[in-house]
Amino acid sequence: MLLAGCGGEDFKNEARAPIREALTGVIQDDAVTVSPSKLGAGPVEITISNQTDAAHSITLEGNSIVEREGPVAPGDTTTIQKTLGPGSYQVKAGSRKAVVNEIRPATLRIGKERQNSNNDVLLP
Repeated sequence: MLLAGCGGEDFKNEARAPIREALTGVIQDDAVTVSPSKLGAGPVEITISNQTDAAHSITLEGNSIVEREGPVAPGDTTTIQKTLGPGSYQVKAGSRKAVVNEIRPATLRIGKERQNSNNDVLLP
């Protein structure tokens, strides 16, 4: 009776996802920049700061993904968390007001999948 809860089920040793990669970005009057702009596929967390005088919405777009956040007030930040596959993605800033010069989007180039996190310790 005491052994009934021990080892009756076999668990597969499946690979864990790669560690979430932290990217930082900034919206300026002329362009959005995100760093690093090249990395391997897997989970990402993009924190973007709005350094303009107007509120902007943020859009991550590419490979059938469209993720929108905001609007982000001037001086504020927002975060987008997504798992990205290989390909090219754009991070765009939009505004409700018409602007004379469009803000150039940042381009992310995502390569082959990053290594799994099976051997990394102290992860949640």
